[in-house]
Amino acid sequence: MLAGAALLVSWPSLAANPYLVSAGVVVLNYAVFASSWNIMGGLTGYISLGHAAYFGLGAYGTALLIQNFDIPSFGAWFLAGLLTLVIAIPVGWAALRVRGASFVIVTIALVLVLALIFQSLRGITGGSDGLIVPRPFPDLLRPEHHATFYYIYAGLLAVVLAVWFVIARSRFGAGLKAIREDEDKAESLGIPTTRYKGIAHALSAYFVALGGGLYALWFGDLDPIMQFSVLLSAEVVLMALLGGVRFLLGPLVGAIIVGTALEYFVLNFGETQLHLVATGILLAVVVLFLPDGVLAGLSELVARFRPQATSIREMTAEELQNQRVSEVRPGSGVDADPTSSERSEQELAPVERSPS
Repeated sequence: MLAGAALLVSWPSLAANPYLVSAGVVVLNYAVFASSWNIMGGLTGYISLGHAAYFGLGAYGTALLIQNFDIPSFGAWFLAGLLTLVIAIPVGWAALRVRGASFVIVTIALVLVLALIFQSLRGITGGSDGLIVPRPFPDLLRPEHHATFYYIYAGLLAVVLAVWFVIARSRFGAGLKAIREDEDKAESLGIPTTRYKGIAHALSAYFVALGGGLYALWFGDLDPIMQFSVLLSAEVVLMALLGGVRFLLGPLVGAIIVGTALEYFVLNFGETQLHLVATGILLAVVVLFLPDGVLAGLSELVARFRPQATSIREMTAEELQNQRVSEVRPGSGVDADPTSSERSEQELAPVERSPS
């Protein structure tokens, strides 16, 4: 973990050109998104394909607050996250009343509805023409601009991971995991499942919105088709599942793998749909062969080479003899008879543990 953290922090200085730094920003953006999604999806087991809605709300909220209210860039970013949180509370209350495939359909509908709304409001959002976001650091050159946002994203990722870590080891997190394993049983045991799910959903939406706001400040150009995209949500879910939703660093590992692959396909094959084919194949492989993620698979592989634990405690003949002698009750007369003791030693001496 320390080596990985050191590599992430030093990436801008190790990268050979500014493009690689910008690719690092994209990967960290995916990592923030996937780790934030994991607060909801990983701990509760509710697979949401609608978190792109909160990503888009955070991005457009940041841009509109800067343009229409002259709020400083990072003040607008923080405020947009809070506004998205307020919106996510009633949305989560309505969506979480259903489960399974119905919940997935509701979350997809949320993204599609918001995409249509923001595309039709040309006078406010710019519609399909896009929306230009003022740069927060206008004096920086493009390479320094990328490096600055790289470190900002890294800081936000650290916060998200810390929040997930604390929640996963708390009483609240235990309740969320109980919901993931068996919601009906958890509710019968007195866990307030509705409230727990709503809190997890709101926290997840808040951090996703912060990631979207940072993307708006970094990239500077917003398009409702790109920001409110079901495909974006699906890619993020794939990242979390690939790394392992039960692990702290699972979504980060998945974001590094999938995000790097997506950048590679876009760089080498342009605007073709080949990256969608590769994403679909990777999703099928994960579902078939790594249902618990890469980290779980690696853990099982390492466990195969470790000494196998046994439920039977190994014991020498001498230890067994001492144990039997100690079990003799005082005053029973057994110890007073030396022949009995000698006979016990003779009977116990040949006792050896078999290899099995």
